[in-house]
Amino acid sequence: MKITVYSTKTCPYCNMLKSWLNSKSIEFTNYSVDENPIAAQNMVRISGQMGVPFSTIEYDDGSMEKILGFDRHRFDLALNSANKA
Repeated sequence: MKITVYSTKTCPYCNMLKSWLNSKSIEFTNYSVDENPIAAQNMVRISGQMGVPFSTIEYDDGSMEKILGFDRHRFDLALNSANKA
């Protein structure tokens, strides 16, 4: 499983999401789209919009879940289902 977070430095929800993931010792890759225009373009291509935080969870079977915002419930469900697999 691979988690990618697209965020900005000034977004409070982005910081909350990253802190929450860190508190659970969950590894993720963070792209600051306010500093990295290529990452911003990639985020828009994947998500179809420019809102942050935007996260992707890529599972070992090749499927991908896309989560807009800091949605703890969806993250918990995704992480629990990945751990059961």
